[in-house]
Amino acid sequence: MISQAALSITHSPVHTIEHYMGVVDKAVEFGTDEICLKDMAGVGRPVFLGKLVSEIKRKYPHIKVQYHGHSGPGLSMASTLEVAKAGADYIDVAMEPLSWGMVHPDVISVREMLHDAGFEVPEINMSAYMEARRLNQEFIDDWLGLFIDSKNRYTSSLLLGCGLPGGMMGSMMADLKGVLDGINNTLKNAGKPTLTQDQMLVKLFDEVAYVWPKLGYPPLVTPFSQYVKNVALLNVMFMLQGKERYQMIDKNTWDMILGKAGKLPGELAPEIIELAKKQGLEFYTGTPQVAYPDELDKYRKQMADNGWDVGQDEEELFELAMHERQYLDYKSGLAKKRFDEEVQKARQQLLATNQIQVAIEKNESSKNTETKPAVDLPNDANHKHIIAPIKGKIVFGFHEIIEDRFVKNGDSVKKGERICYIYSDLFQGFEEITAPEDGIILHILVKQGSAVKKGDILAVIKINQSAEVEKKVS
Repeated sequence: MISQAALSITHSPVHTIEHYMGVVDKAVEFGTDEICLKDMAGVGRPVFLGKLVSEIKRKYPHIKVQYHGHSGPGLSMASTLEVAKAGADYIDVAMEPLSWGMVHPDVISVREMLHDAGFEVPEINMSAYMEARRLNQEFIDDWLGLFIDSKNRYTSSLLLGCGLPGGMMGSMMADLKGVLDGINNTLKNAGKPTLTQDQMLVKLFDEVAYVWPKLGYPPLVTPFSQYVKNVALLNVMFMLQGKERYQMIDKNTWDMILGKAGKLPGELAPEIIELAKKQGLEFYTGTPQVAYPDELDKYRKQMADNGWDVGQDEEELFELAMHERQYLDYKSGLAKKRFDEEVQKARQQLLATNQIQVAIEKNESSKNTETKPAVDLPNDANHKHIIAPIKGKIVFGFHEIIEDRFVKNGDSVKKGERICYIYSDLFQGFEEITAPEDGIILHILVKQGSAVKKGDILAVIKINQSAEVEKKVS
């Protein structure tokens, strides 16, 4: 078994050559065989990385150096060339359809670049490449693609500002989808303009850049990047509600702040220290491992009792000790069951989305989109007009894909109950339209697939009337 220590590459005032070499010195002292420059966000500046590799090789020529660089901000090819010239031994690459975007540069491009620079690199077996490419595409089409955000295929220079890694970008996009509707509802109720996903993303980038130094410049790698992202996301949510920052910080983040995960590279901001004191929290300056129980023998016995193989290098024992809950779920089959359920749910959601798009396209030829009513609409205290908040196309339901009902004139509805959706080409998403009050649907003025403008009247509800009485109207 090879011992490899990883330097999580981060670009900040405290992450200098001297800082990293201090870590390398300790790792070599403890017996590491290799050093990996883990540029998980792709934010390492190419010349800086070359200087770091050169310094490691100068001081420890027997140590192998590996470069693991992601392509997110667009620096990966230049960084790869710089570390190769400085003496790196291994370069991590990817291949289609999983290369580029937030992942690694493609092996074909890297090979051609290094060959042109004078390095001896073997030819690529293109038959083998295309077969591996086909197999990758096969499992993407089967299930993996259901969980890949399409925006992860793109590079973005915005990442140089916030420094978050590609994997964290996927997590952040998922978080945004989950909270954006709630945030926009809050903004609507306050009479403020709502945010698009891109606008929210920029706010989050800016907040990450703000809170990261305040938290002592933790390396933006799992799990610390998650902690920084969570603080930033919650800060943005609270500030949009007119509240102060740091209203909520989870326990794991506090453990990092207090030193229970090790010494932070930078200094904590005074407001963070003061916040900890107000909450009666104590800072920890000892070795993090001391806080963990020495229970390897317990896990070894557990594996023996279950008849489980510890592995050639006791790697299975290591997995159980490091990730007990996940390992037990894997062994019991529970993890596979959950995975299958998640895949099925994701497939149903994809089918529903495709079905909506088909319904919209089928109605594209019908341009009877006039929403002006043929009769005068009641407009008094007993009636509520449902107004389109955005431009788009009307979608009442998903037909065969899920059990869904189309509302009709005379239906009784509760406040907050869905009337329809509006699909927006601009925002590439669905806006749910709900009943503003309890009542009866008196008039529906749009059809499935109708195009509407912001401000159009979609329906009229008569408030707090018996369904039996109102059905006579229609």
